[in-house]
Amino acid sequence: MPHVNDHRRPSPDLVRAFATVAAATAHEAQGRTGALASGVKPIYSGMRLLGPAFTCECPPGDNLTLHAALKLAKPGDVLVCATGGFTEQGLFGDVMASCAKGNGIAGLLTDGGVRDGATIRDIGFPVFARAQSIIGTVKESLGPIGRPVVIAGVTVNPGDLIIGDDDGVVVVPLETAEAVLAASREREKKEERFREALLSGKTTWDMLNLDALLQSKGIELTH
Repeated sequence: MPHVNDHRRPSPDLVRAFATVAAATAHEAQGRTGALASGVKPIYSGMRLLGPAFTCECPPGDNLTLHAALKLAKPGDVLVCATGGFTEQGLFGDVMASCAKGNGIAGLLTDGGVRDGATIRDIGFPVFARAQSIIGTVKESLGPIGRPVVIAGVTVNPGDLIIGDDDGVVVVPLETAEAVLAASREREKKEERFREALLSGKTTWDMLNLDALLQSKGIELTH
């Protein structure tokens, strides 16, 4: 398995610059793209994912490939494990979470199932998954590592930036990450001004000029 961890990654400074960017903001800032299916969520509220993707693909009920990815990933990477959406498995638990945290891995993202949630929370390792399942896995088949994968409807390339919070997960392609950061900051400034106006008593209807929208459809809102 040589060279699977030598792909390009965003610079540490660029990753840190996204520290305050919400997943939804990045999604909107890049043209409402990159959002994983809504069923993939943090296993506990308050967990956050941020870092470059280190990808792998596990056959259903087998986590050998994820163990290999855990060995090969670099500090700061987010493990991204595609399973084809097979959730009746706990392919990652407290032992692997301890290993990942001890080696500086930034988190796990999977469209499969995980287990030992309470202990993982205590360890303080971010895990985003489609399900939690107590069913164990075997270690028999080594799947692809460090290649593009499709997870929850989105293609993830090694080195793409992963952002996850309570709302969900978005994938920011490495090639556009700097532009998305700039667009995200502009969006944050705009939303801050918007909130201030609303808190002062204005309405979303007027701020968004929705009267004009209805008029364009030949509809009039009666006040």
